[in-house]
Amino acid sequence: MSGLALGLHGGCGTLDRSLMSEAEWAEARDHIAGALSAGWSVLKAGGAALDAVQATIMVLEDSPHFNAGHGAALTEASTHELDASIMDGATRAAGAVCATTRIRNPITAARALLDGGQVLMLTGPAADRFAEKAGLAMVEPSYFTTQRRVDTLAGLKRRAAEGTSSKASEAEKHGTVGAVARDAKGHLAAGTSTGGFNNKPVGRVGDSPIIGAGTYARDGVCAVSCTGMGEYFIRNVAAYDVAARIIYGGARLEDAAGTLVHDVIASHGIGAGMIALGATGDPVAPFNTLGMYRGWVGSDGEMVVATHQELFRRGQAA
Repeated sequence: MSGLALGLHGGCGTLDRSLMSEAEWAEARDHIAGALSAGWSVLKAGGAALDAVQATIMVLEDSPHFNAGHGAALTEASTHELDASIMDGATRAAGAVCATTRIRNPITAARALLDGGQVLMLTGPAADRFAEKAGLAMVEPSYFTTQRRVDTLAGLKRRAAEGTSSKASEAEKHGTVGAVARDAKGHLAAGTSTGGFNNKPVGRVGDSPIIGAGTYARDGVCAVSCTGMGEYFIRNVAAYDVAARIIYGGARLEDAAGTLVHDVIASHGIGAGMIALGATGDPVAPFNTLGMYRGWVGSDGEMVVATHQELFRRGQAA
């Protein structure tokens, strides 16, 4: 399947290995593999990169291991506000939603806005109403809540009361999921979905639904999805900056993405990562944290998944 490629991240806020059992880590890797399989099956069948990105992210949104959809972070008011975006590299059309509370898979609402071709972004109740009218799957807000997120929120509130919030790990603070794909026609696409950071203020929106900050795709150049403290990705227009370094500076994808993660964003003293894919070649996944949930299927069809430094090779993708 020469030319096809698919990559994903599940956030750079990976837990220390000691905080989950090996069985739980194995399950997380299985969910990464399941998401890759969903997207790869679209590409193998001749489907569009945009459809592959959506299929991949939907699986991650349904998994409790990631901060998107079921398992999303809680705000300071113990509520959920979810964000997502998706972009077509062929046309540079995009769609995004933010601060949604009832859309089971926010990436599907972002896609519906892209397909509508008029409004690019909707927020809050308006996004929920749009999704419901479009016939998308809707849920009660409690669907998104997991005990791990409840416990994390309580821990962060204790830290805030004690004045030790700065000592919180990346895993305690945030997480995101995203995917990039290249199809048989050479078209690129990218998408990102998140619950934001734990204990965030109600109404806060990060980079994930912002085209050019957390998500960007342009045929012949690259597709990018970011993860980390969104405020810094917005200020640095991070996803687009990767593309700009390639377009105007002639940088290689690996160098452009690596510079953003290890130099530009890291200079702010925060954790960061991204999954990026070029016009040719395999995905790259730089990160500057303890680990980053990630995986890819390269042009050779081999599936790779990882949570920390070690890579797990799963053989040929189905």
